[in-house]
Amino acid sequence: MADVESFTLDHTAVIAPYVRLIGVEHGPKGDAISNFDVRFVQPNEGEIPTAGLHTIEHTLASVLRDRIDGVIDISPFGCRTGFHLIMWGEPAIADVVAAIRAGLEFIAGPAEWSDVPGVSAVECGNYRDHSLHSAKEWSKRILEQGISLDAFARVGV
Repeated sequence: MADVESFTLDHTAVIAPYVRLIGVEHGPKGDAISNFDVRFVQPNEGEIPTAGLHTIEHTLASVLRDRIDGVIDISPFGCRTGFHLIMWGEPAIADVVAAIRAGLEFIAGPAEWSDVPGVSAVECGNYRDHSLHSAKEWSKRILEQGISLDAFARVGV
């Protein structure tokens, strides 16, 4: 079986919340695709409840695209401690953190249910499993802790 980078990461050594560049892949035409570990909760010490995580996912999928160019996808980890963020190019971690911070500030603050995209049966495969209240509370908690530019030390918080 192929090695998967996230399974080789020492999850006991990281200090969440943080953004970490996992790696950059180059396509056959030279296009760069960056994969980021966007970790909101300390691994093995907690997790974001599914409904809140789902609402954060849907909202960040939209608002991140308004705040930084090149977003391909943001998808939650199965462990519910954060997200993979896949982007075109090689954006600076500080720029990614700034966009994520702005997105979480929107969720924690003025976001209303009408701002959460894709929450009907037509648009979502599990539309009943959302919670804006949970998304707001978790966004506030993450922002209070600060998002580090380094996975192993509190940098730029």
